[in-house]
Amino acid sequence: MTTSTTEAISTTAKAVRGGLLAAALLLAGAAPAQAVTHHFPPDNWLYLTVTKGDSRAAGHRDTLLLCDPPEGHARAAEACGELAAADGDISRIPVKDAYCPMIYAPVTVHARGEWSNRKVDYTQTFSSACFMSARTGSVFALDT
Repeated sequence: MTTSTTEAISTTAKAVRGGLLAAALLLAGAAPAQAVTHHFPPDNWLYLTVTKGDSRAAGHRDTLLLCDPPEGHARAAEACGELAAADGDISRIPVKDAYCPMIYAPVTVHARGEWSNRKVDYTQTFSSACFMSARTGSVFALDT
């Protein structure tokens, strides 16, 4: 490189750094006095899928369940409450009494995400949606 090319690159780099510094100072001066902290992803969240059949090839439903505040599907508040009581462990949600027909219509559920700074990865195939609901409560109630 020639001396003039090196000087031009150096001058351009200085101008860019100066512009970035000026923009940072302007933004810092425009910032509110009290800093707002945003956490994403939130502390307690799960990406949920419900697949009809016992393989991923069949149709499925999915959603992102957020629990602060509860949102993601119609029964998000109830699902978040059940998960909080089980400390985010879906297998610890109390089994509900249910009378399920003995018709084999498998449903596979999968949850992955984070709860109280712990990774969650839960997969289970149930013989029917009725048994799924009795075993997992509102967590995978994506239809209602």
